[in-house]
Parts: sequence; C-alpha cells; structure tokens
Amino acid sequence: MASLRKRGNKWQAQVRLTGAGPITRSFPFRKDAVQWASVQESKLRLGEYAPPDEKQTNSTVGEMLVRYAAEDVGKKRCAEYERIMIGALLRTDLARIRLCNITSRPFARYRDVRLQSVGPAVVRRELIILQHMFETAIREWGYTFLKNPISQVKKPKEPPSRNRRLEPHEEQLLFDGCNGSKVSYLKPIIIIALETGMRRGEILRIEHSHINEPLRTLRIPITKNDTPRVIPLSKRALTTLLEACRGHSEPLFPVSPNAFRLAWERLRKRAGIDDLHFHDLRHEAISRLFEKGLSIPEVALISGHRDVRMLFRYTHLRAEDIAQRLD
Repeated sequence: MASLRKRGNKWQAQVRLTGAGPITRSFPFRKDAVQWASVQESKLRLGEYAPPDEKQTNSTVGEMLVRYAAEDVGKKRCAEYERIMIGALLRTDLARIRLCNITSRPFARYRDVRLQSVGPAVVRRELIILQHMFETAIREWGYTFLKNPISQVKKPKEPPSRNRRLEPHEEQLLFDGCNGSKVSYLKPIIIIALETGMRRGEILRIEHSHINEPLRTLRIPITKNDTPRVIPLSKRALTTLLEACRGHSEPLFPVSPNAFRLAWERLRKRAGIDDLHFHDLRHEAISRLFEKGLSIPEVALISGHRDVRMLFRYTHLRAEDIAQRLD
C-alpha cells in the first residue's frame, strides 16, 4: 500500500514492499506523488518491479550527461556539436537535480527561461538531447525506476524554413573577405558549397580518393540520410577540389566543424553581411541548379534528397528570373 504525507513544502509518497524496505520519493505537488505511487503499485501487482539501485536514484542529471557524452554521443556524426551543447547543460541548474526528485517541471521552466535568450531551434535540440539521454538510461543503463521527464515537456515548434538567398553582390563580398583572411580553406569550401549544394559535414569529409577526375564526379560515402551518393562536378568545382588536393591531406580540409563555424562567423562579419548561415549556401546552390534548367530528379541526385517535398523547401526561385523565360 502507498501512503502520502506533507513534509515542509513537498509531498512524500511511500510504497511498502513485501520482503524489502519501503521506497520513498518526494514531489512538489500532491498529484505527482499520487501518480508515482500508483505506477509503483501497478508494477508490484504485475511482478515487474525491481527495487531501484540507491546509487542510481541519488545520482544527478549532470552525472548522467557526463556518461551519455562519454558512451553514446561519440557514435553520432554530430558528436562535436552535441558535446558543446551538453557542456552548456552541465553549467545549468538542471545538472544538479537528483533523479530521486526528478519531475518535468524544472525542464519546462528551463525551456521558458532559455527561450528568452536563444531561438526555439536551440532549445528544441537541447530538449531532444535530454530526452534521448533519459531513454538510453531507462532502456540500456538499467534506470527502470525512471519515467522520462522530457516526454511531458512541450517542445518549441520547428522554426519556419529559411528562404535566404545570396544577393548579387554578396558572393563577391564573401570572396573579398576570404582574400583578407589567413584561413586558406574558406574560399574553396564556399565554392564547393555553391557549386554542389553539399552540406558542411559532407564537404569537411572529402578525401582525394573520393574524386574521379576523368568522370568529373565526387563520391560522398557518408551522408545525413545514410545513403551514399555520387554527384557530378562542374568544371569550377573539379578545379577547386584538385587544387585543394595538392597538399595531399586526408581529408582535403582538415578543420573541425566548430573551428569552421567560428571562421565562417568571422568572415561574415568582415564581409559586412547580416543573417547569412553557411547552410544558406545550400539553398542558393540548389536554387541555381533549378535556374540552370535541371529537372527534379537531376537536382535530387546532386542534393541527396529522397523526398521531393523536402527538396522544395530548399528551392526558392526568383520570380523576376523566371519571368525572363516566359517571353
């Protein structure tokens, strides 16, 4: 049987086990205590209850984040980015929450406060990291006493897709900014992005062996959707890649995603261009491919989109350019 009692400003729920000591948890609200006790009693009736490990229940969200970063994040292609976000989460009050007292409310409060300083996409990504961490703990680490608190937290909506394209003069501004930089890889990476529509991660993983000069193609073995592809190269793209190969480095652009991100931000500010993400160059490249008259299957072959509906999200044609073709 379960018992409830008010202790200070919290409600304490206790469930007594036959042949074992009672289990107790405290909650800020009575309804949470009632719900938790009901779940534990249900597990007891079904024979699914296993007494939680005391070390686990006394551990903190921060300790879980450290373990998650060490054991699971490294398996992902976005590992470096996630480790940066986990490092930021470790500096918040969330990291000090003990699992024996965990509810969804502090995470909902964190969401609301965080949205005052960063965009919804960042907050959504942080909550997804936390949700996957809790799921991993429950399914693989033996934290069966937990109920994922993030599953009850409403995530911010996905921001609308961007339709940012380069203005006619902005491409030259970027290249002028590259010429004034000591970072040699910026200009060739921007050219490759504009000529192929490749993602940043795909470009940073290019190796000499991926280039087929006679056929003028590039093999991309690791992609976002896990489907390798071979894309055709324009003369400008091929020349740029072959020039980058002269250093015989593997990969061609030996720079981490974060280092490139910082270099891109410095370039953008130096060029005096507002609100331009590197991923916007993918939008620009795919739009240019359509403007050159390529068909949807041809563009999909280059961009790697398997869903045509997703491809249209990246395609923002200029009405004035199309008007010239209607004469």
